[in-house]
Amino acid sequence: MNSEIQKYFEKQKSLQKEILIKLRKIIFKTYPKIKEEMKWGVPSFDEGKYYLVALKDSVNIGFSVKGLNKKEMDLFEGTGKTMRNLKISSVKEIDEKRITNLLKLVEKNSK
Repeated sequence: MNSEIQKYFEKQKSLQKEILIKLRKIIFKTYPKIKEEMKWGVPSFDEGKYYLVALKDSVNIGFSVKGLNKKEMDLFEGTGKTMRNLKISSVKEIDEKRITNLLKLVEKNSK
């Protein structure tokens, strides 16, 4: 983990930190060689295709939805034209299989 991302994680409240760590593990389990950097002030992956952001009571994992059809875009929360997300409020809410499938859907459609 690069030092900027490590600092971002460390300054979060315990709940958000736990969620961030778990989501980051899922991203790296799915794509072990993925590029990680700070972008837009938050941890970003694969040139901004995915991001993590800690909010007041939750964490959003964001996904680029470029190239997805309407049905695929509806699998995500939010109404963005280029980015959508999943809002996670507890570690128990993390559905690793769903997140992995969404990561792969975005990757498949970005080529």
